[in-house]
Amino acid sequence: MKIAIIGHSGCGKSTLAAFLGQKYGLPVLHVDTIHFLPGWVERETEDELALMQSFLDLNAERGWVIDGNYRKLEYDRRMEEADRIIYMNFGRFTCFWRAFKRSVKYKNKVRSSIAPGCEEKFDHAFRKWILHDGRTKPKLARYNDVVQKYSDKSVVIRNQRELDEFKKSL
Repeated sequence: MKIAIIGHSGCGKSTLAAFLGQKYGLPVLHVDTIHFLPGWVERETEDELALMQSFLDLNAERGWVIDGNYRKLEYDRRMEEADRIIYMNFGRFTCFWRAFKRSVKYKNKVRSSIAPGCEEKFDHAFRKWILHDGRTKPKLARYNDVVQKYSDKSVVIRNQRELDEFKKSL
């Protein structure tokens, strides 16, 4: 089984990915772990692309769970190969609140779903991304295009109740 989880920052993609990886015994790749280097420095595109391709190739038979967006990192391949695409479409204020709570919980710590050396942050740029920049019409259209193109294998989860129901149905 191959599961791609896409959606907005703060909606719980990484938490769901870890849950599904454990449930199905699949390797999990949090895209943020290959996108960033310590100190929130963005990795060179060629390096992160090679890491993504390697993960996909090594786990082609076994399956995988990948959470994250980053269109430059084999996005189309991930969507095509996925048996299930989960679009986490929580509201912006829910995502903001969840990201804030996460920043308190992991203050001065590094989550396992982010690159080593990247301590949790909730700075102005990230807050702006959650509330506005990550939800522009073109970005929302891309998510909706994926769900439409792959409607036979897509699930849209809009809130915690739907997420809980989805997890119970597995």
